[in-house]
Amino acid sequence: MFDTMTLTKVLGGFCGAFLVFLLGKFVAEEVYASRVGLHGEEVMQGYLIGTDDDDSGVEETAGPTFDEVYASADAGKGERVFNKCKACHQLEQGANSTGPYLYGVVGRDVDAAEGFGYSGALEKVVDVWTPEHLSGFLENPAGYAPGTAMGFSGLKSVDDRANLIAYLATFGG
Repeated sequence: MFDTMTLTKVLGGFCGAFLVFLLGKFVAEEVYASRVGLHGEEVMQGYLIGTDDDDSGVEETAGPTFDEVYASADAGKGERVFNKCKACHQLEQGANSTGPYLYGVVGRDVDAAEGFGYSGALEKVVDVWTPEHLSGFLENPAGYAPGTAMGFSGLKSVDDRANLIAYLATFGG
């Protein structure tokens, strides 16, 4: 009843189903992924419909500045935000991964992690990783330091950035 040919058919069926699922995943990523233009900027798919409204009478209310949010940042919440960074960065000194280690990064010179090969794009923009510079870089790495090898899309929330930097400041500070 259960011979070699039956086992081969069952194994082939599982492999075929797995390939169909992988193909479906690939197609879904291509259809729903955001598109990136030639120069690294994100290209929106759609059209801008112009209106002739004059917005000069409308005041835009800006949220709190980074300094205000950083003053009351919660390192505990920053630890949860750091989970997004764990794939490429380590907190132990000298433990480089895909990205450089982040032990003592707040206040450290740029491109100063021993043993990591930097792209050189950061040195053109910043000298020292102050909380303000880290916030700008973490908001949009490719926009802040064009040519950086960091492929992270960024943290848009100022609260998340402030909490993350407060958490990183607890290591080696």
